Amino acid sequence: MATGATRASLEAAPHLDQDWLRDLVETLASIHRPTASQGELVAAEWVAGRLRELGAGGARVEGERVHGTFWWPLGLAAGAGVAAGIAALRGRRVAGATLAGVVGAAAIDDLPPGRRTLRSLLPQRTATTVVGELGPPDADRTVVLVAHHDAAHAGLLYHPAIPERVFGRFPWLIERVDTSPPLMAPVVAVPLLVGAGALTGSRTLVKAGTALAAISAAALADIALRGTVPGANDNATGVAALLALTRSLAERPTENVRVMLVSTSEEALCEGMQAFGKRHFGELPRDSTFFLTLDTLGSPHLLVLRGEGMIRMREYPARSLALLDGVAEELGIWLFGNLRLRNATDGIIPLAAGYECAALCSCTDLKQPANYHWPTDTPENVDYGTLSDAVRLTEAVVRRLDERWL
Repeated sequence: MATGATRASLEAAPHLDQDWLRDLVETLASIHRPTASQGELVAAEWVAGRLRELGAGGARVEGERVHGTFWWPLGLAAGAGVAAGIAALRGRRVAGATLAGVVGAAAIDDLPPGRRTLRSLLPQRTATTVVGELGPPDADRTVVLVAHHDAAHAGLLYHPAIPERVFGRFPWLIERVDTSPPLMAPVVAVPLLVGAGALTGSRTLVKAGTALAAISAAALADIALRGTVPGANDNATGVAALLALTRSLAERPTENVRVMLVSTSEEALCEGMQAFGKRHFGELPRDSTFFLTLDTLGSPHLLVLRGEGMIRMREYPARSLALLDGVAEELGIWLFGNLRLRNATDGIIPLAAGYECAALCSCTDLKQPANYHWPTDTPENVDYGTLSDAVRLTEAVVRRLDERWL
């Protein structure tokens, strides 16, 4: 039972009510919403409707033409890597090296924030981006809050037992690791191994690259064939935070900054955010726009990513990090320190475009997001205290930027 002090606090800040946040997470997690699907459209319309109910009256759903997977373009590249290796092993070394180089370039280009030529040649579907606004529409400065409403496929690659067993067997490793596993490293390793082996005549390197390509293709096929997870932590929590912030910012609007509330289609490696950038970055000057990505906020420990990138690690701007770190300290919110991501959040798109930006996420003691891309990513496994802290921190950052810009 809530105490009198707790009830008074919730009455003063109802958007932080964990039961209300749980209801939002449960509702979105109940929608089967693979990327660029009818279910994703249902989820987007629900998000837009809730934004309008909570005060963002002009919230709308924008359609984006995307491919909608990552397993097809990267799987085709992996299959071509196998073909390159076989060609080299059969004595066609120049052909194998050439194909390996083309495969490597195409695969790297398919990772965000690349141009993604290969997937543009594959079948296209319609994804959804929800956009709402609060605050003065003619403000000189804009804060863009970004979540995503689609959900990921499961896959053995994401099995939670992998980090548990690795760190259980090598406990010293957890202290030394500050970057998530490079799951897309084979994208670079396959063409390097096959190409180097073909050019030098090393059958060992070619065989290693060919085997790695085959394993990569199998892992991607496994992801393609598995179902979509409930996506409570990733990323119904981010959407719930977006809705909570809408509720508070509509009740007490900003005076000097416009706030854009954006929810994308993200699980096909940020295609929705990339499409949003093509549509909107031209009207968002770099010197007067701040992006804050809200992704996977329901693990035990809140964190601000120091950098991210699937191949090239990009550091987040120092001023942006200092802003979030400083406000968190003022609020008494402890942040898990010094972590970087070798996967990608939507934050990689504004980061690569040169904006001041940051990504707010969460992790377990093993420095992993809880229940990541696994069927156990359900509402009952979300830490709603962490989610509430994420809302508090984000709102305080928005209001600090409203008072004084970076």
